[in-house]
This record gives sequence, C-alpha cells and structure tokens, in this order.
Amino acid sequence: MNDKIRRIVTYVDEDGKAKVLFDSPNPNRRVRPQRGTVSNLLWVTNETPADVGGTEDRGQREVAVAPPRGGSVFRIVDIPPITPEVEALPNDYHASQHGDSTPKRHMPSTHPLMHATRTVDYAIVMEGEIDMLLDEGEEIHLKAGDVLIQQATNHAWVNRGDKPCRIAFVLIDSQEP
Repeated sequence: MNDKIRRIVTYVDEDGKAKVLFDSPNPNRRVRPQRGTVSNLLWVTNETPADVGGTEDRGQREVAVAPPRGGSVFRIVDIPPITPEVEALPNDYHASQHGDSTPKRHMPSTHPLMHATRTVDYAIVMEGEIDMLLDEGEEIHLKAGDVLIQQATNHAWVNRGDKPCRIAFVLIDSQEP
C-alpha cells in the first residue's frame, strides 16, 4: 500500500479558466493514537451548496471525524489490523470522541471502535478487506471495490486481516435521524 496519497485540486481563476491549485502528496495526514489508523483529510466544506471560490487549502483545516454543521469532509483512511490492545479499550472509546456529531438516538457501544455520526457517509473500499460491525452483533464483510452508504448508523470498522485496509470516505452533515 502506497502511504503517499497524491491530491490534485483544481479551481477557476480570475479569468474564468480551469487551473490546478494543488498537485502534491496530501499534506494533512494524521495517525490516531492507540489505534494506528492513518487519516488523510483531503477536503472540507463548511456549507451546502459548497463555496468553491478562492485558493484556500480546505484540506488543511482541523476537523473531527464528522464535518462542520452543514458541510462535508473527504478523507482516505488506512485501518490497520486490530490488536488485542485496541480490543481491550472501553466500549465507549471511539464514540466518546464525537461530541455533538453523535445522533441523539443511537444504541450504546458494544465494541471499542463503535461510533455514529450525524452524517450520510459514502465509503469505497480501495484496498484490503474489513468487517463493519452493526448493532446487535450484525457484521458485514467488505473488500476492495465494495461501496457502502451509511445513514447515521452505529458501526465499528474492524480489520481482522493481516494488512491495512484503505477506505475513501465522504461524510456529509445530515439532519437528526
């Protein structure tokens, strides 16, 4: 798996012409402590319809997992194989990090990585395989090429394989379910 993700961003210049704004390895890469998950934040919008003017690098913003209220985020995440240390974390470990982006009605966490965001999520598995855990023990196995649409559902990503799984995510703020 290539660690560097090339990010190309285009824009319309002052003469109305399409131009390349950025073409380089993605500069906003974070490793989540305790889990080793690598998150490449590529772009953030603050509103819908999105502001597409200007030359600001909207991928350099600091955001939590969920997008700003009314906005969206686009990121690529490399999820490593799960470790016994992660499995031993408290069941509310990941859910406790989401604050007011957690839907008001959701089931209690049954796994340390279980969480929910008040978003519509589009996910595309790019490389590897992963299990998505849902409430009441339901599991869905996804592999490269699979596409998932989540609507503010409680879930956990658990990689039981021996290689990282790369997933592209677009999260769009939603109404309360």
